[in-house]
Amino acid sequence: QVQLVESGGGLVQAGGSLRLSCAASGRTFNNYHMAWFRQAPGKEREFVARITTSSGDTNYADSVKGRFTISRDNAKNTVYLQMNSLKPEDTAIYYCAARLSVVPQYNYWGQGTQVTVSS
Repeated sequence: QVQLVESGGGLVQAGGSLRLSCAASGRTFNNYHMAWFRQAPGKEREFVARITTSSGDTNYADSVKGRFTISRDNAKNTVYLQMNSLKPEDTAIYYCAARLSVVPQYNYWGQGTQVTVSS
């Protein structure tokens, strides 16, 4: 199992930047695919970005492509989401998620961190 704790959220003006971190417990962090999701008020949770285990391949939602960057440091059991050129529509609770490669769905979730972008 793995436990996930997000940090780095906050209030920022449009055009600004934030870096979210997700610290994972356990000794097998590098066996997990990692992802970020977000949920805005009144909306369903949506995929933001993902990164695979050893190869570090990444994918992004179209809405964040070119502005957000996901990365991981397996030595620190941490995954990051660098968010640049933030827009008010990026306002949401951001969740970190993990799954083993043999599991089709993300089944480990953090508690979330609030990101608010003011116009």
